[in-house]
Amino acid sequence: MKIRFADSRPSGDFALVLPVSGKNRIALDSLGADRSAVDAALKSQRFEGDSGSAAELFIPADGGVRRLIVVGTGDGTGPSEAAEKLGGALVGRLLISGEKQAVLDLSGLNYDADSAARVALAAALRAWRYDRYRTKLKDKQKPTLAELTIVGAPADSAGIWEKRWKPVYEGVGLTRELVTEPANIIYPETFVERVQAAIKGSGLEVEVLDGAAMKKLGMGALLGVAQGSVRDGRLLILRWNGGKDGDAPVAFVGKGVTFDTGGISIKPAAGMEAMKWDMGGAGAVAGAMLALAKRKAKANIVAICGLVENMPDGNAQRPGDVVTSMSGQTIEVINTDAEGRLVLADAITFVQRNYKPKIVVDLATLTGAIVISLGHEFAGLFTPDDDLANQLLDAAKSSGDKLWRQPMAESFDKLIDSPIADMKNVGPREGGSITAAQFIHRFVENGTRWAHLDIAGMAWSDKPNSTYDKGATGYGVRLIDRFVEASVEAR
Repeated sequence: MKIRFADSRPSGDFALVLPVSGKNRIALDSLGADRSAVDAALKSQRFEGDSGSAAELFIPADGGVRRLIVVGTGDGTGPSEAAEKLGGALVGRLLISGEKQAVLDLSGLNYDADSAARVALAAALRAWRYDRYRTKLKDKQKPTLAELTIVGAPADSAGIWEKRWKPVYEGVGLTRELVTEPANIIYPETFVERVQAAIKGSGLEVEVLDGAAMKKLGMGALLGVAQGSVRDGRLLILRWNGGKDGDAPVAFVGKGVTFDTGGISIKPAAGMEAMKWDMGGAGAVAGAMLALAKRKAKANIVAICGLVENMPDGNAQRPGDVVTSMSGQTIEVINTDAEGRLVLADAITFVQRNYKPKIVVDLATLTGAIVISLGHEFAGLFTPDDDLANQLLDAAKSSGDKLWRQPMAESFDKLIDSPIADMKNVGPREGGSITAAQFIHRFVENGTRWAHLDIAGMAWSDKPNSTYDKGATGYGVRLIDRFVEASVEAR
């Protein structure tokens, strides 16, 4: 969908969108003689102007009728959140409505340029679709809205949209595409190829390690997961050098299990098809790097995507096997379905030893336990670093990618001690997401600041939101982008 900003409403056929703030309906004054009829229609629909709510009616226009969407922005909602709900609500109403063009008039809302640009961001995100494999869509199911024109916004809104928020939209789009694609299309090798194609010309530096290269480095934990698949594993390294020369980078590490059967500890058949998005952490990291490069972030960033497929063939890793990680620590594999932490262990060791980052943040669809704890409303945040936790929580609040901090403690760490190796890859059922984080923490070296984000409940949604439809959410891209802006670039 094309988005543009204009000084005034265009002529011709379009759907008109007017935002109202709670009971303040000054925006409806532009309707002139039709105002009283519109007020009556809104009352009959019990429309009260709550943030994100919408009412729809038709009004006379140019000898015919025009679709009018009135969207509430609320009274107490913050301007950025209200702006995003506004953009998402209008697209949710109009995307498959038959309307080809929409005009959003922000006059009277007193939005600053950034808020107006975030209306555009939300509209673009909500309009994102991936219909590549849907060959028999009925006409009523096909998107029709091709253009959104925003009027009544500050003069520099268009520039902020293009330079600041459109790159974020493109990054989220890449993540959603990777997460949406089925596992016969996206596996370690093709994940790399898809990312390389998407970032071409962005200025990102790329390096790729195959299984043989990782074996030379001693990545026995990651390769142990991959050994049951005919698909060779990959380690994808992306670098953005936008900061000062010599400054230590910030590292983002993503779990990239492109399909997870559970291995020998095989998952139940029901719902296993959803495990195509078990690479959501790697997808988020890749999308975030595209966004940061396109907006030319003033920071040095390195991203690592550990890419494997977890399959149960005759060569697959067995429960009870002991593997040696790149760090030299040994791991007793109790459950082959606790594979993501094995991938992260070697990826985190690799990035520390090769790039010496000042901060490491990993993102992973790691545990079902976090979904039991937080549902599909928050990702879990684990870190022993209070300052880093607060920075990430602030970024979550302003980006919309929500986080909730979880505990870490030595008592949980003891639960993964092994009688025959340095550690085992699972503890008891209780506190499963915490013991997973404690496992990863054992691979953090030399006091490096570190945080783990368990995004298992957030990478995919079975219900629409103001910035996404059902399916891949793109979670993590906006969080990383905001964290870098506020806590890395600002220093």
